[in-house]
Amino acid sequence: MDRKRSSSFESARSAYPEPVSRLIAELSRLPGVGPRSAERLAFHILKGSDDEAAALRAAIGDVKKLIRHCRVCFNLCQDALCAVCEDERRDASVVMVVEQPKDLIALETTGAFRGVYHVLMGRIDPIDGVGPEELTVSSLVDRVEQASQNTRGEAVREVILGMNPTLEGDGTALFLADALKATGVSVTRLARGVPVGGQIELTGRAVLADAIVGRTAMG
Repeated sequence: MDRKRSSSFESARSAYPEPVSRLIAELSRLPGVGPRSAERLAFHILKGSDDEAAALRAAIGDVKKLIRHCRVCFNLCQDALCAVCEDERRDASVVMVVEQPKDLIALETTGAFRGVYHVLMGRIDPIDGVGPEELTVSSLVDRVEQASQNTRGEAVREVILGMNPTLEGDGTALFLADALKATGVSVTRLARGVPVGGQIELTGRAVLADAIVGRTAMG
């Protein structure tokens, strides 16, 4: 939005009652929500019933109050362990590393992977000031080096790097492969069925399934 349009929008927003302006401002802070989208969302909420507003407020409150990260893999859960780590049918010796919980969910829809996961909670991105210490890299290395830190105390025999095929994702994968080299564990990565520059969460199930089955060794 250019300066003139931005100034015009700010002037229009200042004409709203203060609670409406504040709601628009807070909604516009959400990723992918611009000022106009925030305005539409605010008026949708305003026109809705009190019950709908209360349900939205309760859902946001419950997410902040009840949701935590799995103590083993950092997936989202309500208890100490997520559903994947609790599932005794999963092969805990094979760990798929992903950037975010949403990538885990996309991979789960394929039904092709029966191991467990490790969520980095991001990717290495020097431009944005994100280094390995901001991620769960050290916990991953601990899982590989110490069976007691892994799901059900099982030793890890393979780590699959499931980063998104972007410049940052590739850089993160190379860093992890190097960090795990001394452990002697087999390190593989998803096959390039996932298009370069694409996002795992937006990739079709069949393509993801092929990428899992066709994974290749690193190093």
